Amino acid sequence: MSVNKAYKFRIYPTKQQEILIAKTVGCSRFVFNRFLGQWNDTYKETGKGLTYNSCSAELTQLKKEFVWLKEVDSTALQSSLKNLSNSYTRFFKKQNQAPRFKSKKNPVQSYTTKHTNGNIEVVNNKIKLPKLGFVRFAKSREVEGRILHATIRRNPTGKYFVSILAETEVQPLEKTESSIGIDLGITAFAILSDGRMIDNNKFTSKMEKKLTREQRKLSKRALNAKNKGINLLDAKNYQKQKCKVARIHEKVTNQRDDFLNKLSTEIIKNHDIICIEDLNTKGMLCNHKLAKSISDVSWSAFVTKLEYKAKWYGKTIVKISRWFPSSQICSDCGHQDGKKSLEIRDWTCSVCHEHHDRDINASKNILAEGLKSFVLAYTKI
Repeated sequence: MSVNKAYKFRIYPTKQQEILIAKTVGCSRFVFNRFLGQWNDTYKETGKGLTYNSCSAELTQLKKEFVWLKEVDSTALQSSLKNLSNSYTRFFKKQNQAPRFKSKKNPVQSYTTKHTNGNIEVVNNKIKLPKLGFVRFAKSREVEGRILHATIRRNPTGKYFVSILAETEVQPLEKTESSIGIDLGITAFAILSDGRMIDNNKFTSKMEKKLTREQRKLSKRALNAKNKGINLLDAKNYQKQKCKVARIHEKVTNQRDDFLNKLSTEIIKNHDIICIEDLNTKGMLCNHKLAKSISDVSWSAFVTKLEYKAKWYGKTIVKISRWFPSSQICSDCGHQDGKKSLEIRDWTCSVCHEHHDRDINASKNILAEGLKSFVLAYTKI
């Protein structure tokens, strides 16, 4: 099966390459914002927007007016226009909000360039990128398949990364004849129908005390700079502390991504059918008592990883309705015992007298309901 797979590596550009990356990011942002303004004005006047082709033709003339646009990768500027066009297409299809102007104050600065005529390739411990030439990078694995494009970004911590998108072939995993139900929680991250409970590592909570302390220092340095009339971009102490805070956030993000990747891969490898609830995460975040905990566990990211890995490796994800009363039904006899408050963590069925752990019982019911839905869908086919 042919899929698009991303490979992310840290790169170590020279000072000259860093300057060129900054110029390319700035030029891409300039092109995006300029044509976004034109697109908005045209839409207000005529009721119709511009097109990618018309903007692309105008970009050629724009380079004559602003000669510094010729210093950077031309493909990156075209990609910026293409992103703008795609954003408007999705907006008119009501798939996302209208595109907004890009800011140079955005924590992550990036640009995308396409692969043409071998301008992007990996050679030993260096990667060749348009205009930048060969850049040293941390080669953690081989890039397999046909390279489509590369995105170069600078993180708030000052680190540089490249994400290479390649079209590659993946082989389905061997069938295990096993299925699993997953009940996502907060106290435990995931409760599996085989009785396993996956611990919620609480990555954000563990770093909360340190993060609060460093953010307090950041606020004080911002206030000091303001009192002295210094722009925050020029305040060295503020920028150092800002980078320190960003490193803490980056560490939490890396820990969470590593945990989610390993867990999702393990589940996909060992089971053919994975049954989960179709949770309304956005709606649940409106509960201010649980919003912070829900954000920390990243249910949506976990489900997304399960879905694309299942698609790659020939496994099946079955989502059951969020309204299915998984916590109210006895997994042994099927008797529905009514709603139970969150404080009740175990209960005994009034009919068969089986004692249940609330979450394990729910995961068993999710598995049973998921398999039932899968069989019905398969029968219709």
